[in-house]
Amino acid sequence: MGADPIAMRLVESLNRPGANITGVTSLNVQVTPKRLEILHEVVPAASVIAVLLNPTSPTADSQLRNLQAAADALGVRLHALRAGTERDFNGVFETLVQTGAGGLVVSSDTFFATQSEQLAALTIRHSVPAIHQSRDFAVAGGLMSYAGSFMESHRQAGIQTGRILKGDKPADLPVQQVTKVELFINLKAAQKLGITFPLSLLGRADEVFE
Repeated sequence: MGADPIAMRLVESLNRPGANITGVTSLNVQVTPKRLEILHEVVPAASVIAVLLNPTSPTADSQLRNLQAAADALGVRLHALRAGTERDFNGVFETLVQTGAGGLVVSSDTFFATQSEQLAALTIRHSVPAIHQSRDFAVAGGLMSYAGSFMESHRQAGIQTGRILKGDKPADLPVQQVTKVELFINLKAAQKLGITFPLSLLGRADEVFE
């Protein structure tokens, strides 16, 4: 999962889950404020940045608080938008355009991860520079993504599953925390949006789609 399993009260600790459960956790939620910082590097003149939240997500409030703190430090105004279903997207982007936001941070949420392609298309259609959690967003034509490594998370999940199938008890297996984070950039999207990426940011990217 992308949220903190201790804060979500799923396990007592990462080393000792304390129940018939174990798993893998990545830094998706924790790095949401970093998404705002990266977007600010790309559109430094933007005085208003929107954030897309899922009101049904248990981490929505904490992500918003952390994003607000990051926005205050950067000197930008944050505008919260909420979508819990696909039907909400069109209204969200209409509101986003009306606010004059110079960019969009998509918060970490499973629903938004599964809607990467649609969100990518909407951001380009409405000319909104955006950063998402999923590599699929950048692959689908969105501007960029930044989050914990999905590939490494899946690899660790396979290892955990294999150990359980061989007889290990889940409660005895520490929750694996994937600390690797990845940045993906789509230069075609940047061209459509009239954006030039700083060379320093391109150098930090794990993959650049041209």
